[in-house]
Amino acid sequence: MTARNTSSSLGSVSSDDSAVDLELLAASLRADTSDLTAFVESLAAKLEEAVPARTKVERRRSGMFGPKAVRRIIVDLGDRRLELRYDGGSVQTQGSKLSGGIVLKNEPLDADAWLAALSEALATEARRSETTRKALERLLTG
Repeated sequence: MTARNTSSSLGSVSSDDSAVDLELLAASLRADTSDLTAFVESLAAKLEEAVPARTKVERRRSGMFGPKAVRRIIVDLGDRRLELRYDGGSVQTQGSKLSGGIVLKNEPLDADAWLAALSEALATEARRSETTRKALERLLTG
C-alpha cells in the first residue's frame, strides 16, 4: 500500500476564536508522499512535536552504524489508536477502538482513510487542548 494525495471534504474546527483548518492539516500531514521514507519521517516528527504525550515512534537501525529510521508510529487520541507501520518500501495503517487503554477492535485502513482519521482526531484534540491547538498551528504555519 502506498500513500497518495487526495482531497478531503473536511472543514475547519474552531477552538475559542482560533481555528484549525482540517484541509490544511490533512495536506500538511500528507506532505510529499512521492518519497515514502521522507513522508514517514516527516509525519513522525510533526506528530512528536504536536502531540508528544500521545505519540509513540519506534525507530530502528538498518545496520550497525546506519541512522535510525521510523518503523512504527502509534497515536492515541481519545478512544482511537492510529498506527502506521513502515517496512522501508510500503506502509500498513490501521485504526483501533480503545476503552480504558484496552484495544477492543482493530481495523485495517488505507493510507488516505488513516490520514483523514488522524486529521479529525487531531482537530478534536485541538478543541480540547490549547497546547495542542497552538502546536498544530505552529505545524501548519511554521
